[in-house]
Amino acid sequence: MTDQHWLGCVVPDDLLYDVDLHVWVRLEDGTAVLGMTDVAQTMGGRVVQISWKKTGRSYPRGRSLAVIESAKWVGPFPTPLTGELLAVNAAAFAEDIAIANRDPYGAGWLARLRPSALAAEREHLVDGPAAFAHYRALIEERDIRCYRCAG
Repeated sequence: MTDQHWLGCVVPDDLLYDVDLHVWVRLEDGTAVLGMTDVAQTMGGRVVQISWKKTGRSYPRGRSLAVIESAKWVGPFPTPLTGELLAVNAAAFAEDIAIANRDPYGAGWLARLRPSALAAEREHLVDGPAAFAHYRALIEERDIRCYRCAG
């Protein structure tokens, strides 16, 4: 995996991104693993609580799969793809509520779903280099400096 960095913010090349929703997507074996981007976790601040939506149900693109409460913000974690919610990462967050702040692209993933309209919705996703260009401009515009919570 190649990571591009700008002012502490990381954007892995091997993921897809919905930059408008600040969500990354990793396609694996007919499923999509979703998480918040490094820029999103920085803008939100340290996560303090998450309320998860029910698995086994289908959710349309843009619908919330979780409500995230952080030090600076309370809001939805929107899905960039329509599909059935297969799993949420509740166990990891129960053990370490700030896991997405420490490892947003790995252990801090939020949801796994089975996309049902990937071909139609793929146009909303960009690759790593395009996401990096978008985030680099946003980082400069908003004077963002990414960080990892220590504990």
